[in-house]
Amino acid sequence: MSGKAEFSAPNARSGGRVRADTIARLEQSMSALGTAALTSMEARLPWFRALSAENRSWLGLVAQAGVAAFVDWVKHPERSRPAVAGEVFGTAPRELARAVSLQQAVEMVRIIVDVVEAKTEDLAAPGGEAELREAVLRYTREVAFAAALVYARSAEARGAWDARLEALVVDSLVRGEIDESLPSWASALNWPPAPVTVLAGHADGSEPEGLIDELRLLARRAKFDLLAGVHGHRLVIVLGGPGDPVPVARQLASRFGPGPVVIGPAAPNIESAGGSAKAALAGLRSAAAWPDAPRPVLAANLLPERALDGDEGARAELIELVYLPLQRGGAALLDTVTTYLEQGHSLEATARMLFVHPNTVRYRLRRATMLTGFNPGDGRGGFALWLAVVYGRLAHKRT
Repeated sequence: MSGKAEFSAPNARSGGRVRADTIARLEQSMSALGTAALTSMEARLPWFRALSAENRSWLGLVAQAGVAAFVDWVKHPERSRPAVAGEVFGTAPRELARAVSLQQAVEMVRIIVDVVEAKTEDLAAPGGEAELREAVLRYTREVAFAAALVYARSAEARGAWDARLEALVVDSLVRGEIDESLPSWASALNWPPAPVTVLAGHADGSEPEGLIDELRLLARRAKFDLLAGVHGHRLVIVLGGPGDPVPVARQLASRFGPGPVVIGPAAPNIESAGGSAKAALAGLRSAAAWPDAPRPVLAANLLPERALDGDEGARAELIELVYLPLQRGGAALLDTVTTYLEQGHSLEATARMLFVHPNTVRYRLRRATMLTGFNPGDGRGGFALWLAVVYGRLAHKRT
């Protein structure tokens, strides 16, 4: 053996030994190495130059801590693995992980290693260059794994927080309890300022997190944003995007459980999406009355069933959108529609009852279709028109 003291750990590091005189040189150069690393990052990394002064300062501390932890590790070879995560990345606040991506952190580590390797000849005592290079490479691996661990934990924490926010948003819409917190929750989730549509159906019994991830992937492929939540046996989806949500809803319907899937009306933004959620859930409750409903079905197409099931909003829509347009169209128009429905959809019987030509009846029925969107000659259209007239007359009687 030479007369110089050596730090060795044959059980921990396979043959890698850093001599005492090399360690002494490292200790003397720690400050210079940290400064050189920062200078190199400033020159080689555009994203580093674009950071705020505060974040650059924090990264400077990370670089200095990384060099110091390396020197401490080679001084104590009995440690099989350095405590890099705490000693290096623990010097910076967690918020820094949001300003610096994992890829950028790896670039930073690579530059620090390049700086140390470039100075190996000067740092190592004569004959100790190989041992120092080996130690640097082993330490680099540990730093890389530690960086990945820090970012993985940060992503997990962020994901858990996002999941809680998502649940709060969906739950607020389901309960109809919209307050000033909803926009801030949506903003924290990076929800876009786009039209919003709510879908409601039955859950298929699968694990909620995996199901929601799959739904989000399907929506993303269609250029839509998605929030979702399972409430008991119900699966509620919030779709956001500028396009037509119906084709996307058809794709998502396959991941619902058996039974109807109802599409609520579009809302201009998530703050006003409570009405869409209410209509979709009311449609889900009443859809059993229309066994042959398409899947998915628009909540607007379930107005008669929703109204009969006690949905006051649906009754108001039937009156506002169907009865009042007929009433404003004139007494003859309203009489023609009601007589036609009473006479079993017979043009001739209606014409005789009103003392008009059948063509006049046809003209008035076409006009009723244009004003209300419901065709009196269609089974469901006539059903909706008849209910609208009944609810309109009852409302008129009460006033």
